[in-house]
Amino acid sequence: MAICIAGDFDPDAAIRMIDHKFSGLEAKEVPEFHPPVEQPITEPIVKTVTGPEAEELVLGFRFGGVNSGDADLLTLVDKILFNHTAGLIDLNLNQQQKVLDAGSMLVMMKDYSVHILSAHPREGQSLDEVKALLLQQLDLVKEGNFPDWLLGAIINDLKLEELKQYESNRGRAEAFVDTYVWGMEWERHVNRIERIEKITKQEIVDFARKHYAANYVAVYKQNGKRISEGKIQKPPITPIKVNRDHSSSFAEKLLAEKTGIVQPVFLDFSKDIGYYDLTPEIKLHYVPNRENDIYNLYFIFDTGGNQNRKIHTALDYLSYLGTSKLTPAQFSQELYKLGAEFTVLTADDYVYLKLSGLKENFPRAIALLDELLKDAQPDAPALEKLKEGILKERADDKLAKRKILFEAMVNYGKYGPKSPFTNVLSDSEIEALSPEELLTEIRNFMSYRHRVLYYGPETPETLLRELKGMEHFGHEFRPVPKPEQYQELETTKNHVYVVDYDMNQAEIIMLSRGEPYDASSVPLVTLFNEYYGGGMSSVVFQEMREAKALAYSVFSVYRLPKEKEKHSYLFSYIGTQSDKLPDALQGFKALMNKLPESPELFTSAKAGIDQKIRTERLTKNEILFALEESRRLGIDHDLRKDIFEKTPGMEFSDIEKFHASRFRDKKQVMLVLGKKSELDLKTLGKYGDITFLTLKEIFGY
Repeated sequence: MAICIAGDFDPDAAIRMIDHKFSGLEAKEVPEFHPPVEQPITEPIVKTVTGPEAEELVLGFRFGGVNSGDADLLTLVDKILFNHTAGLIDLNLNQQQKVLDAGSMLVMMKDYSVHILSAHPREGQSLDEVKALLLQQLDLVKEGNFPDWLLGAIINDLKLEELKQYESNRGRAEAFVDTYVWGMEWERHVNRIERIEKITKQEIVDFARKHYAANYVAVYKQNGKRISEGKIQKPPITPIKVNRDHSSSFAEKLLAEKTGIVQPVFLDFSKDIGYYDLTPEIKLHYVPNRENDIYNLYFIFDTGGNQNRKIHTALDYLSYLGTSKLTPAQFSQELYKLGAEFTVLTADDYVYLKLSGLKENFPRAIALLDELLKDAQPDAPALEKLKEGILKERADDKLAKRKILFEAMVNYGKYGPKSPFTNVLSDSEIEALSPEELLTEIRNFMSYRHRVLYYGPETPETLLRELKGMEHFGHEFRPVPKPEQYQELETTKNHVYVVDYDMNQAEIIMLSRGEPYDASSVPLVTLFNEYYGGGMSSVVFQEMREAKALAYSVFSVYRLPKEKEKHSYLFSYIGTQSDKLPDALQGFKALMNKLPESPELFTSAKAGIDQKIRTERLTKNEILFALEESRRLGIDHDLRKDIFEKTPGMEFSDIEKFHASRFRDKKQVMLVLGKKSELDLKTLGKYGDITFLTLKEIFGY
């Protein structure tokens, strides 16, 4: 047995406690682990699976376990192929847009390890063609056809990954857990990079030639009607009585233990963040990193898809471009040499541009990014491939049930046919885009007022000097444009929207528009959600899943918006078998109409909130983004303080009244995803008028 701890504790006290509690256990011989010995794979094993979601090709190669000599060489081969920036798959397949979403990953285990390559096909491309392209990248490794400098850059990347892992208690503890489970000496784990640094290019080539041949398993995931398996007879299920008001003797003894009082720590945005002027219009929000040499730099714009339908495509296009001095591949390679990564996140109302890496290379990395932003060169063939890829991804999205239900249908339920989700370019508009048009969009976009967020080791003075050298900070900035407005529909009648999808399950979301955002209600909402339907100990989960087995997944919460102008929503989800749908909906209806009372669960919910806030520490980037979230809600302080101070004084009657006013007898929109022929439409009709929606109606294209 191993006890793996990482966190804020007194090591001496912890050792004494562990010794006191566990020293009485008798040591016994641990049975030796003898894994099954698999037969070698000498020729391709090909399997085909069929289902409604998008096509994909997955290749797997089997290797020795994590303690074998294979592990270190596998780490390098994997990074040579795919490192998100300058690997062979990155440059030859993803950047050249020969496939969609190609990648490589390792699954390291004690007995055997697996190297997995995967990709989705482009429009009109066969899975055989995808497989050939992936195998070609392995052939390049066998030929040694990768630059010598890449190995040094990979070592820097591995060091950076390790620094990021050890920034968190979870990452540190998981390192302990992994080495123990693997039966690996800790010294071997911490010396991994030192060993890998000694591996030569020739050793990698020899390893690849020896181990990558026709010895793989290929899984062809095809789109189509799934092959029916034999139907399993549904067993009778006897509901169990949930004994919420009783505790085992062990639980009572455990709960009676006195624990030290941990005082909560709340953010003070005026003290925990440094504020500086980059220009009279551009603010820098600064949090120092005193732990290591990693930095994260963000350019945050309060404008997104709702203001400009082209911006997502324009910023996506940027990732395939080079400058007048560097080709797209060379730009990616230079960025990887510096141990830096540039990513973009676009949303309806904001955009994040992020640059991260090591302090020592920050000046060169920021100069490289600046060069791309001001000197990106048009590439017409790259844009044509991007257009094809966007259209194929759109088609794939219409096959992904989570995308259909949680994004397309939810937006339809909130807004109707026109929503932020459907506010996208049409196929014809995409086809008409030109390179110059998108580059103009990028240059115009960089001229909007924005904020700069920085978490890193650089001093504010040095950071300001480096950032002021960027081209775009020398210009005047424009106010952000007004967004397209979408009215959230008031829920005045019950309605059922159904989308036909080939699956045995039925997935249902129930929506009802609540009140506009009110910060003063957050403590009560937090306590209600904890008790009612936000976790595994909640009333909804215990009744629906544990006691009655009516759902494989279920939750129900009063979901607060992320922006102060938006409404809250009663948001409930049930995932169940189609033949259990009537019982599941009936059970859920009962919980919506009457809130079960459990003093023990209510006390536990309050204690859970209290302990979470007492022990939670928002640090590093979290401080910066806590401010961003508060800004969007019109709040100027850490809202956790309000929750911590107000929930202890609340009674069960408070959440009971909340449930009665917000849940009981509320009109709702029910969104149902399932196979039409398997759904009980008579039952669904009891919950509102039924409308069948097409994918075009909910996606807008």
